[in-house]
Amino acid sequence: MKPLQSTIENKEEAFDSVRNYLHGYEFTLGGNWDYEHGSFDRHLDEAHKVWLRIPFQVTQGVLDGDTDDTDAMIQIGTPFVLKHVYNEGLDKEAHVHASAGSLIDQFQEPVDKDAPVEEQWVSKAERLLKEVEQNWLQ
Repeated sequence: MKPLQSTIENKEEAFDSVRNYLHGYEFTLGGNWDYEHGSFDRHLDEAHKVWLRIPFQVTQGVLDGDTDDTDAMIQIGTPFVLKHVYNEGLDKEAHVHASAGSLIDQFQEPVDKDAPVEEQWVSKAERLLKEVEQNWLQ
């Protein structure tokens, strides 16, 4: 993980405004959100292993996912680049869930959730972040 300096850090804005703005740069609400915090994520590579993440904290209201009906205000945290390295091929430890028939959990944990990030990805993330900063919510 590589933290990036940013002029949007500590800005407090309406969640829906930030979400709508960042959708224009292909960011999505990261799957790790909850009612108090989350992140906007954008992959930087075709394999979806390298990501630019913009974390946030909910400061007012309620965040209930990626819905249009929210009153949440958020404060932007320190953006960072991260890289996940996954096993290639089949997961020999996949789990079968009997709750809804025979479902297999095909998603495996990364081999390294915080793999070193090569300079090319840090540079790409910094360029993208500069674009986001230049037009912030205009």
